[in-house]
Amino acid sequence: MKVIINAAMSLDGKIDTVERRGASLSSPQDKRRVLELRASVDAVMVGGNTLRQENPKLTVKLPELEQQRILKGLPPNPAKVAISTRAELDLQGDFVRVGQAQRILFCTSLAPARQINVLKELGVQVFLCGEKKVDLPQAFNALASLGIQTLMLEGGSTLIAECISLGLADELLVYVAPKLFGGATAPSLVGGGGWVESSAKMLRLVNAQVFDELGGLLLHYQFL
Repeated sequence: MKVIINAAMSLDGKIDTVERRGASLSSPQDKRRVLELRASVDAVMVGGNTLRQENPKLTVKLPELEQQRILKGLPPNPAKVAISTRAELDLQGDFVRVGQAQRILFCTSLAPARQINVLKELGVQVFLCGEKKVDLPQAFNALASLGIQTLMLEGGSTLIAECISLGLADELLVYVAPKLFGGATAPSLVGGGGWVESSAKMLRLVNAQVFDELGGLLLHYQFL
């Protein structure tokens, strides 16, 4: 399975402000690019914090992109995939309620049985992967067994870090907005505990371009 990390960050590497309210970073042109990328993959994945804080729809949103998928014999939207240790999904949230799409949740044995049962009743496929922490390799293998060949990972920073640390990511696409957020507690593109210099993760630049009239950059890397 091919895994593409897609993100937008400020010039100082932040994906949100210290307020953590889902600050806007992408330009209109980049937002269109993201929707087209979503339309091209089999599934889109986010972590539990991103779901709770931003309530993303994770759909292609545009009728013409839905139609392109339908003409290819695909569902209107890619599968929505969530990683949440305790299955803490808003039952009225957009992940569950919005868009015609397969919904998949990976959680652990810490998730309340009642919550899992309700999610299943709402049409969410629930997989237990681990006792206290979701086992990402196991989750990715499960996705592959469901026929998922291309996965777009949209965040947040902790899930991105874990995916990179385990060697599960193939590519990184990042839009760098001409903004500075600052703040020691503002989340950066890659969270987690970090790596010492000798363990730094290496990438190869595939393409770089000035992407819009604002001066935003689109960077495309492959992981080595």
